[in-house]
Amino acid sequence: MTMKSKFSALSPSPFNLDDPDAYRLWREHKLATLPSGLEAIIVEIKDLNRLSESEKSALSACLRDCNMAIYASTQPRPNEKTEIRNLGRELGLERLDHNMGADEEGITELEVKNDAAHKRYIPYTTRAIHWHTDGYYNTPEQSIRGMVLHCVEPAIKGGENALLDHELAYIHLRDLNPDYIKALVQSDAFTIPANIVDGETLRPERSCPVFNLDEGGNLYMRFTERKRNIIWKDDPMVRAAVNELSALLHSNSPQIYRGTLQTGQGLICNNVLHDRSEFENDETHTRLLYRLRYYDRVSV
Repeated sequence: MTMKSKFSALSPSPFNLDDPDAYRLWREHKLATLPSGLEAIIVEIKDLNRLSESEKSALSACLRDCNMAIYASTQPRPNEKTEIRNLGRELGLERLDHNMGADEEGITELEVKNDAAHKRYIPYTTRAIHWHTDGYYNTPEQSIRGMVLHCVEPAIKGGENALLDHELAYIHLRDLNPDYIKALVQSDAFTIPANIVDGETLRPERSCPVFNLDEGGNLYMRFTERKRNIIWKDDPMVRAAVNELSALLHSNSPQIYRGTLQTGQGLICNNVLHDRSEFENDETHTRLLYRLRYYDRVSV
């Protein structure tokens, strides 16, 4: 199954390579309003069930400027999953992705699990997770546009996230060479191998573009650095673009935000690029995060 790109369909659009004026204006505004660092996108929330107008406005401003925000709540949370779900609804996140690891509500408990169904997947181990966007292997109809990552308990050591707005990755590559964008919007820029376990195909092979547009003309991205999980198209320009993207992701760019979520904090985003460092648990600290993936983009 191959996923098609929509880049030539919309004009004016900053993401249409044939519309340099729209790109220039959008780029100037994007870079001028970019938050200065992680601290600038932290918003304190009193009640996750019911945002005040000022809290919602602050979250919305961060999401408009860099496609992400960190919320911080210090209130007791007897019904934590319900509260996080309500927070998502406040920002237009409704359609949850019921992936293999999720519960009946569509919420995934990210913690170390040693059973056969989970231990082969990196998110359920203490190992580092390389740069990726969530759901890069999903069908086109189930593209992940929004995500919430809520911390119940941090690890005793490690578990840091690095975060990069995918629109900044687009700008970086387009400024270097617009042909990089042409390469990465190809419908077969990469292929995800089939997921086969004990002879059963859990997911078929799937080819996709790296960059694509949703129905509203918003940019979204599919990417993973895990070499065993992706086959890049045998195309010199694709390889060059991926190398440049990798160089950015492993640089000290101030556009990459780094931090470790603490109890009551969470990331809400439009599926930005992110990674996770390895971590350690002990008898009193067992890392647990709730992950909610949505087919919706955050409405701001």
